[in-house]
Parts: sequence; structure tokens; C-alpha cells
Amino acid sequence: MEVTFFGTSAGLPTKERNTQAIALNLEPFSNSIWLFDVGEGTQHQILHHSIKLGKVDHIFITHMHGDHIFGLPGLLTSRSFQGGEDKPLTVIGPKGLQQYIETSLRLSESHLNYPITYIEIDNQFTYHHKGFTVSAKLLNHGIPSYGYRIESPTTPGTIDVEALKSIGLYPGPKYQEVKAYDNFEHEGQIYNSEDFKGPAKPGPIISIFGDTKPCQSELSIARDSDVMIHEATYIEGEKTLANNYHHSHIEDVFCLIKQANVKRSLITHLSNRYNYDEIDTIRHQLKANENVPHFEFVKDFDTFKI
Repeated sequence: MEVTFFGTSAGLPTKERNTQAIALNLEPFSNSIWLFDVGEGTQHQILHHSIKLGKVDHIFITHMHGDHIFGLPGLLTSRSFQGGEDKPLTVIGPKGLQQYIETSLRLSESHLNYPITYIEIDNQFTYHHKGFTVSAKLLNHGIPSYGYRIESPTTPGTIDVEALKSIGLYPGPKYQEVKAYDNFEHEGQIYNSEDFKGPAKPGPIISIFGDTKPCQSELSIARDSDVMIHEATYIEGEKTLANNYHHSHIEDVFCLIKQANVKRSLITHLSNRYNYDEIDTIRHQLKANENVPHFEFVKDFDTFKI
């Protein structure tokens, strides 16, 4: 799996950074792309990447502020002409999302050649798809804003060849039966397949947050995440100012990283007042403090393997 950032600015685009958009590539579990938020200009950003809109089968929206949704109508329309024909799309997000999309398409006389399934969240929800479990909980941003926790499928343990040889079963077609079924037969005896496999490997956990100031639900979304993607609109200055505007200060994110036992933190949605040089200077200042947990400020087009 890998995650790519197509927009990392907060509120407004800058000359260096677009508004919010994140792509999660589900391979090797699934040949699909999931988008999280679609800020204005997202489809243009994607043109500079190998990702194809036809592979996008889910779009998750964290909240209804413009820097997270203004790119949706154009991207949905372009998907019709970029490999999306007859390929169903599921769009998930806060109440009002369906009305926003359908009104935009109707008034612009735009017509899609694929079906959309809408799922609007009321406070929280859980969703299962091809072995993935996605849960969402309400954050604290003044309007409904959600954090998503994505739990990937568990990978079955690998075949223990030596253990199978010990019962006289050597590599061959029978091994597929051991992989696929709970039990298998060999020389008239029934065996438990799990006794001949290594331990199953849990899939990675990814948490992706919408805009929020610190709140109780953040901890359950982020707990033990392999990768956490979180906003830090304010990476310097007074923490109270950030929270007054229902946003997170970098110190809030550091606290969550430690409390939730996050393995890797990718920090986005940095205020549009910062350019790359200023962000880099602040990053060096923060990392000079030995009490600061591991983190990375992300840039547009950054890709990270999970």
C-alpha cells in the first residue's frame, strides 16, 4: 500500500501547494484507489501522476469546507472520460454531501456514465469492503468533521513446508488446498490447516483526520496506527489561537502521537501562510527538541509506502 498527497495547504492554495486531497493505493490487497477529500484542482494534480481516475472506486470526504470538496464536481465528471465508464463509485461523507454533488451536476448539466452510491455519516459509522474495515467518528471542528480509521485485511500465514513434509506431504497441488481451506485430507487423515501455517500478519492501520481541535474521539481513531495523517494548520505560535479556530496546533498532534502509540505520523493541512523554506526551518527547529516524537511534514506529490 502507499499514500500520495495531491494537496497539503490549508484553506487556500498557494503557489507551491494545492488544497486538500489524499490518495490511498490499496495494492496488494485490491487493485483500487481511495481518495480522501477532493480540494479544488485535485483532478489537475492527478494529471501529473500515474494514478488513473478509473481506478478510484471510493471517495471519502472528511467535512464540507471548500478546501476539501470544491474539486469534487469536476473530478466526478472527468472520471466518465478517464476509464470510469460503468465502474461504480461509492462516495462517503457528512450529511449534505449528496445534495452538494447532485446540485452541482444538475445545474451544470453534467452527466455521469457510471452509478454513484452515497453513504452519509450521522455521528459515526462502520463500513466493510473486501476485507477492509473503515470506521469514522465525529471530531470537533465547528461543523461535522470526521476522522477515518482504515484497518487492512489480515494476510494468512505462509505454508510451513517442513511441517507438511513431516507428514509425508511434499510440494504440489495439495498445498493450494492447505492454503484455501480450514482442513485438508492426506492419506486418509484429516488435518487442521492452521497447524501447518505460520502466524497470520495483521494488515496496516491507517488513520486519516479531517480538520479538528483536540477531542476525545481522536484517540480511538489513531490508536496503534501504522500511519496517521493529521492536520496541523498551526505549526508555530500560540496554541490557544489554533484551538479557538477549531484547528490543531503541532503540539496537539505531538500529544496524540504519544498517547495513541502512532508508528508514523504524516502532517498535512499546513497554513497557506507558510512556504516550503519556512516549513523546513520550523521542521528543523522542532526536531532539535529530543522530546518531540517522529513526524514528517508532507508536500504535494509526496508518496509514502505503508
